[in-house]
Amino acid sequence: MKSEPMQAVREFILGRNPKLEQLADDLDLIDSRAINSLAFVEFIFLIEELTGESIDPEELDLDDFRTLHAVEARFFKQEAAL
Repeated sequence: MKSEPMQAVREFILGRNPKLEQLADDLDLIDSRAINSLAFVEFIFLIEELTGESIDPEELDLDDFRTLHAVEARFFKQEAAL
């Protein structure tokens, strides 16, 4: 079962990509253009809203946004990280 925040992330991406029927957790969201430059800022705002924390643009790593797995690991499983 997917977490609620990750379901919101999935819906955000699918809502902007009507041609995508499914969204694999390992799909490269940037190379596939599922998240383009215009949607990227909105995507960051969504993650900030879901986590309740701001994202410092100086500390952005594009790889943290590349796949759904990466987004979940970086922003929604921090308490489990060692």
